[in-house]
Amino acid sequence: MLYDLNIPWSSSTPDPSLHRTISFLTSLGYGTLALNYIHSGALPSTISCAIPLPLPFAVPPNTTILRRCTLVFTDPSQNYRMPALAAAYDILALRPTNEKAFLACCTSLTEHSLISLDLTQRFPFHWKPKPLMTAIHRGLRIEICYGQATGGDASARRNFISNVLAIVRATKGRGLVISSEARSVLGVRAPADVLNLLGVWGLGRERGLESVGVRAREVIVNERLKRGSFRGVVDVVYGGEKAAREEHGILPDKSVKKSKREAVESPADGTPVLSKRAQKRARLAAQALPFASAGSEMSTAPALPDDTAVSTTTASSNTKSKDDS
Repeated sequence: MLYDLNIPWSSSTPDPSLHRTISFLTSLGYGTLALNYIHSGALPSTISCAIPLPLPFAVPPNTTILRRCTLVFTDPSQNYRMPALAAAYDILALRPTNEKAFLACCTSLTEHSLISLDLTQRFPFHWKPKPLMTAIHRGLRIEICYGQATGGDASARRNFISNVLAIVRATKGRGLVISSEARSVLGVRAPADVLNLLGVWGLGRERGLESVGVRAREVIVNERLKRGSFRGVVDVVYGGEKAAREEHGILPDKSVKKSKREAVESPADGTPVLSKRAQKRARLAAQALPFASAGSEMSTAPALPDDTAVSTTTASSNTKSKDDS
């Protein structure tokens, strides 16, 4: 399955244009799409998802629509409302604008699963392998949007290609997610065209297939683990009838005391029930029975006649005298 985790959405986006983009991506083979809402500035005190669901138009069948928020991240100290923002959306991505924010996204922050970069601008720092690989080893993914190159001017394309080459060289093509960020249906490209563009930018075909499939799926799985598990390890499942009864205020009757050992039902034929110790003794006796019968057979074996014993003794003495001579 192919994934496109960045379809720009805003309150001013026309519904027909968004519908055409989603339909065209579905026809190209993309099965999971994420509508992206970009938030810049300080977070409000009350956070809610800005993307309506269900959408005001019919979604093509076998298409999964996710809601994503990309936070333009400038100051690492102003992140105390980020957990509430992550809980309101299916995917949370951070877009750092300076080196300090970028290092915080790669090394310390834990609420996001995707680092989305605006590669059309010229960054005042270099893309070093250490922070990028630290983020990838922590389970984060680096997003590259090809729509920034196909829909920008010459200066934007030049900066984009320069940044992509540096990121691919620093990461060796690992941990990258390729999205469209297409403002309209004209900015969408087929998977084969995307792989060709990635090959021109230095990313191999195998890594390119991973970036539009496996790596994007890892982002979704990581976000689901954060919301439906304990510390990303234990999945939270149905607790059973006891948990449901306690949740509704139905507590068990503690006046009825349980016995230490429950009574064991006797067989229908009336045979007395043996204890575990008696069963063990019977089992050991059954195992020792063949050895006892074999010993008794050896003790009752017939003895040799006297003549046979004398002849055997004579033959052995003759053999010994021959050896001495």
